[in-house]
Amino acid sequence: MDTPDESPAPAPAPGSRWSALQPWLTLACRLALAGILVYAAVSKYPPALSVQAVEAYDLFPHEVARLIGYTLPLFELALAVLLLVGLATRFTGAVTALLMVVFIAGILSAMARGLSIDCGCFGGGGAVDPGETTYGLSIARDIGFAALGAFIALWPRSPLALDRPLGLFR
Repeated sequence: MDTPDESPAPAPAPGSRWSALQPWLTLACRLALAGILVYAAVSKYPPALSVQAVEAYDLFPHEVARLIGYTLPLFELALAVLLLVGLATRFTGAVTALLMVVFIAGILSAMARGLSIDCGCFGGGGAVDPGETTYGLSIARDIGFAALGAFIALWPRSPLALDRPLGLFR
């Protein structure tokens, strides 16, 4: 029996701030990263510019560099579309983060080998004067972009995403 000294059981705590905020943060990350990828892809056209940027890294034979130069902007656009519509969100976030890690490795490789090149991340690319390299800034920027992708991969739930209506988000 209840006695006057006993208080009723506390009501369940409402959702945490994180559970309310996280979907909107993920949406912001999705839209920001999609915009970045669209801009990066569009700035690599015409494809000759992208091929020139890839060849400047001196990592691949000419034909492989051409293949990468032609397909990388298309790949970036595909990732951007998936992020915009929120389809395969966790996977797309992880792939985008991994792509940024690959870009960082390429920049570090160029820096370690003493190459003086523009990264070609947003158009351009190719040889530049030694004082014009921006390796540190490019690496820091790509770390930030990778963090956005990792955030999306870890917390993919967000509004305006097709994952849920299609039953893909679990």
